[in-house]
Amino acid sequence: MTAPHIPVLLDEVISALDPQPGDLVIDATFGAGGYTRALLDRGATVHAFDRDPDAIAAGREWREAGENPPRLILHPNRFSEMVDALGSAGVARVDGVVMDIGVSSMQLDQAERGFAFSLDGPLDMRMSQDGESAADFLNTADQEAIADVLYTYGEERQSRRVARAIVAARPLATTGDLARVVRQALGHRPHDKKDPATRSFQAIRIHVNAELEELERGLEGAETLLAEGGRLAVVSFHSLEDRIVKRFLRAASESRGGSRHLPLAEGTEPRFAQVSKAIRPGQDEIARNPRARSSVLRHAVRTAAPARVAA
Repeated sequence: MTAPHIPVLLDEVISALDPQPGDLVIDATFGAGGYTRALLDRGATVHAFDRDPDAIAAGREWREAGENPPRLILHPNRFSEMVDALGSAGVARVDGVVMDIGVSSMQLDQAERGFAFSLDGPLDMRMSQDGESAADFLNTADQEAIADVLYTYGEERQSRRVARAIVAARPLATTGDLARVVRQALGHRPHDKKDPATRSFQAIRIHVNAELEELERGLEGAETLLAEGGRLAVVSFHSLEDRIVKRFLRAASESRGGSRHLPLAEGTEPRFAQVSKAIRPGQDEIARNPRARSSVLRHAVRTAAPARVAA
């Protein structure tokens, strides 16, 4: 059976993590388990996180089928909660953390989840399947709040026009309803290279799931949990995510203060080293998996410096 999700940059991620038998590794975004399978094959023990109940249920089926059950620990949590979750499991340090940010192929390909404008379904977009849905937000928020979300998270330059059209068309119930409103507001020809609804769907999904805030807290959690020499690998899919990862690693790998005559004060030592440049998929991978086209991998190695205390 064809896997429902092809993990992007898999070889590069595993190379960056360099898992050894007996290592403890966090797969912060379990999904269909592509990275987890590769880590288990290398002998690592994997603590896998996913807020989507469907992903956790699929992982439990692995265990019931006898696939690698001793070394796979599933956590039905947001990855921003990894420090507390592992603390409850008696784990204080890990050897690796991998994050694959954003929506998964399984979520996109299920019309009933409401993530894709190419499939008509309920206007949902909730990764955790609870809380405020996209329909709840769009049908109750004021026009200014909707415009702010579209501009901030979708970089939609005509956010006010789209927000005005959304409010005028309420109530919206399906992904098809939203896609039609956005296309009419912005103008859409069937042969256009990029559907104008793309930016709005991205923005609303990011807002509903608080994805950028989750990423920031997840990076802080990884810093807290990684042992000296532990490795962090983060795959992102658009500029907003990659910017957060790039800035985090840049700030965490810089020394602040001190001189060649005076040692660095506590809290100013670099917390990550060996920070990679952006790694992108090759043409062969893009041909096999077109959704890999926009992916970017960044990785780094944890130093011995104490983790920064989150503000």
